[in-house]
Amino acid sequence: MTVRDTTAPVRIGTRGSELARTQATIVGDALAQKHSGLVYELVVVHTEGDEKSATELSHFEGQGVFVRRIERALLDGEIDVAVHSFKDMPSAPTPGLTVAAFPEREDPRDALASRQGLSLNELPAGAVVGTGSPRRQALVRELRPDLVVRGVRGNVDTRLLRAREGEVDAVVVAAAGLRRLGREREATELLDPARFVPVGVAFRRIGGG
Repeated sequence: MTVRDTTAPVRIGTRGSELARTQATIVGDALAQKHSGLVYELVVVHTEGDEKSATELSHFEGQGVFVRRIERALLDGEIDVAVHSFKDMPSAPTPGLTVAAFPEREDPRDALASRQGLSLNELPAGAVVGTGSPRRQALVRELRPDLVVRGVRGNVDTRLLRAREGEVDAVVVAAAGLRRLGREREATELLDPARFVPVGVAFRRIGGG
């Protein structure tokens, strides 16, 4: 591994969505507060999952469709650290990389945003709930087998818009994402984590320690 210029900005790799850039900025600000004089810049990496936004996640080969290219940029020295949503990371570690830290946890719950302001229990039988996450799809089907679950992908704005415009009756998104974007009021229900098991956020750097 080459030694980086300590006077140069720390290059933080991230996806290009507003939420991804917001989360990367949170990490950058925390690093700058911890290390006096540190300057950082965001480097947007377009991932396979972003480029194929119409493809169901279950149709991708292997894991890490939202992180593989960012990991490659990190290993190739194009960035110094990378910020990922923990849910997007593969279960097996990538050789040469380590999970270096977990930022302070935001609200871990999933949120339901319903066009009619209904909770998950209040949605009528046959209502359509949109989510691209296999975990969320499985949990909705377990809790409400009478609902229709439809794969919906895209950034937070896109998914909320699909509910508002009636393409689906409700969507399930991360409460943390809504809070970080200042849109928590759009949640009609924060789902009980004892029933809707949540995930988290991590950031990584090259090497260990």
